Amino acid sequence: MKRNQVILLTAIILLVLWSCGGGEKQAADQSMQKEDIKGKDMTTPANQGGYGFEKLAEDMGYVTYVMQPEEQIFFGDPRAKKGGSFNHLSTRFPVTLRTEGQNANYVENSTIASLCYESLISTHPVTLEFIPTLASHWKISDDKMKFWFRINPDARWSDGHAVIAADVVATWDLHMDETILSPSDQLTFGKFERPVAESKYIVSVVCKELSWRNLLYFGASMVILPSHYLNQIDGSEYLKEYQFKMLPGTGPYVIKEEDVVSQESFVLSRRTDYWAKDDPMFKYLNNFDRIKFITVKDNQPLMYEKFKKGEGDLYTVSKARVWVEETDFEAIEKGWIQKKKVYSEQPAGTSGYAFNMRKWPFNDKRIRMAFTYLYNREKMNEEMYYNEYSMMNSLYSGSVYENPNNEKVVYSPEKAVKLLKEAGYTKRNDDGWLINKDGQVLRFEIAIMKGSDYMVTPVQQMMKDYGIDMQIKYIDGNANWKNLMDRNFTIYMQNWTGLVFPNPETSLKSSLADQKDNNNISGFKNDRVDELLMEYDTTFSQARRVAIIREIDGIYSDIHPAAWGIARNYQRILYWNKFGFPEYMVSRFVGDYRSAFSYWWFEPEKEEALQEAMANNTSLPVGEIDVKFWPKYLEAMNNE
Repeated sequence: MKRNQVILLTAIILLVLWSCGGGEKQAADQSMQKEDIKGKDMTTPANQGGYGFEKLAEDMGYVTYVMQPEEQIFFGDPRAKKGGSFNHLSTRFPVTLRTEGQNANYVENSTIASLCYESLISTHPVTLEFIPTLASHWKISDDKMKFWFRINPDARWSDGHAVIAADVVATWDLHMDETILSPSDQLTFGKFERPVAESKYIVSVVCKELSWRNLLYFGASMVILPSHYLNQIDGSEYLKEYQFKMLPGTGPYVIKEEDVVSQESFVLSRRTDYWAKDDPMFKYLNNFDRIKFITVKDNQPLMYEKFKKGEGDLYTVSKARVWVEETDFEAIEKGWIQKKKVYSEQPAGTSGYAFNMRKWPFNDKRIRMAFTYLYNREKMNEEMYYNEYSMMNSLYSGSVYENPNNEKVVYSPEKAVKLLKEAGYTKRNDDGWLINKDGQVLRFEIAIMKGSDYMVTPVQQMMKDYGIDMQIKYIDGNANWKNLMDRNFTIYMQNWTGLVFPNPETSLKSSLADQKDNNNISGFKNDRVDELLMEYDTTFSQARRVAIIREIDGIYSDIHPAAWGIARNYQRILYWNKFGFPEYMVSRFVGDYRSAFSYWWFEPEKEEALQEAMANNTSLPVGEIDVKFWPKYLEAMNNE
């Protein structure tokens, strides 16, 4: 249930080269800028990370990863073309465009980060091995308590500065500044001593604790920001000054201030001077000249209509009813819009209803369990969702980390009524609502966005049938998220993305339970889980890590901070037939629409054929609906 970290890891697996830029800062170091813009740095010795380091790297204990030719397809399709635009419709305009600090844990911010800023290293899109990004090489001490990174001297910020070791130090300093109002940052990056710039291009960091996750956190999760900006401001100034203005970045896109229209849209523009544009790992990624994010606030039906009119290029069909009953219109039947069910190995994440265990009535486990037994998700799946889903009974549904002994909760009014009586709700008032001995009505409020009521009103009726007054309040997405982060809620309809590498610490650690602005939303506290979290980070045995997560999952299930919902292992998408993409369409571990930003490209010939077909009312080829590249790939791997 993590957002801030989850989001960064999801960006890593997308293997997108990140960069956003926005204007010059008067206080920046102009002399360094001129030197770096002028040309390559031929003065830094090879043994200090300068050019020629590659010849010395192995003897110095550094490693890297070299992509093999047969892997090229997984790093972007060689058929990809640069150019064109992609219009993406979104349900909300982000509170901030920042990728760090308060309110920067929306999925929109993670998407910006995945298209914008780079980390030192990243992970292979198929094997999850570490691969180079800003750092060409890295080294790990024998005791695994110290890391070194050699920054590629070719790496450049969008304003022309070279990327240097001092940028890593400044980025860590920002994360550790409590005035950015993101306590989970201090929890995560407080696991390290302050990094040391050992030379212009070599940076080292010492871990305070042994953990298999340390290299992932520091090397692959921490996107690097420019020191020549950060050194001029503190955390609170960063929050204010860069609310809707971007720091320079290092990758293929920039967001220009003039392309941000508050509450309406923002545009990412592809850079032609991107420093790694010719690198085989990245040259076939990030192909669109412009990616425009258009806000259609809290109105999925309107968003769908705008997509059908061509105002958006891709639409994710979240509702099974829409998929089954409303995708038979002319544009789909004639192939102008393509309909695909794309399978991947993206973690299912967590959906359902999260309880605020700090507040009445869900501070009582019996009430939490009664709600769960009355939540007839099986009936909803059958009657509303066309049996498109499976039932979720774990934080790690469908993965190796799921505890098989978790209760497989099914609809049971008998169990619910028994628990309600045990909790003191034995009578009803004249209006039919359950009351306790003090006459207090079992009543609570849930805040939702318009368009979500079709999922919530059936649950409201299920509660009403048994005397529970679940009141619905409509609220916009930003306000709802703020209330969640401020703990100003009683029950929250949740839908968190999952992680390839589970990280329960930022959502389950007891020390976060009573703090705001973190992902321990239910107020979960458990001493045994805290012990397991410590062991989880220090064991290098994958088998033991699986066992630990399963135990945590079992404890969580027993405490029951959430009534789990439903899950599926595929994405239902519609898109206008004018794009090219790899055979797999989406990344192995990030199987949603964000893959389109990185892996897809605009096909002028397809666009011409589409316009001609629409003008003449003729048909285009309609392909297979199911795209099962990744399940077949996994099956083939298992059979080897």
